[in-house]
Amino acid sequence: MKKIIYTNQAPEPVGPYSQAILVDNVLYCSGQIAINPSKNELVKGTIQEETEQIMQNINAVLKEAGFSFENVVKTTCFLDDMKNFAEFNETYAKYFTSKPARSCVEAKLPKGARVEVEVIAVK
Repeated sequence: MKKIIYTNQAPEPVGPYSQAILVDNVLYCSGQIAINPSKNELVKGTIQEETEQIMQNINAVLKEAGFSFENVVKTTCFLDDMKNFAEFNETYAKYFTSKPARSCVEAKLPKGARVEVEVIAVK
């Protein structure tokens, strides 16, 4: 059974997609950029500040579905410039202590974001 997950504690989808989809015991989360959901604005700051906002957004979606960072088994990370990899990793490592599988690539991101992270979690 497929269930759409939505929380107003994470940014509204800006297109025809859901924040996350729960299928049985697997949660597929859409990529999050550093949009502050209360202001509906992209956080313009350091890579660490953007990554912190992304982690708050991911946490809100995970929590809404009854999951936590410990349930995450796979992440896909997008950076607009791999020169920011070390700084991104510092913040990322604080949240993903269970060390899920990960891909990290350089990409042009929506709204001028410098970082985007998507996750898959399993219970």
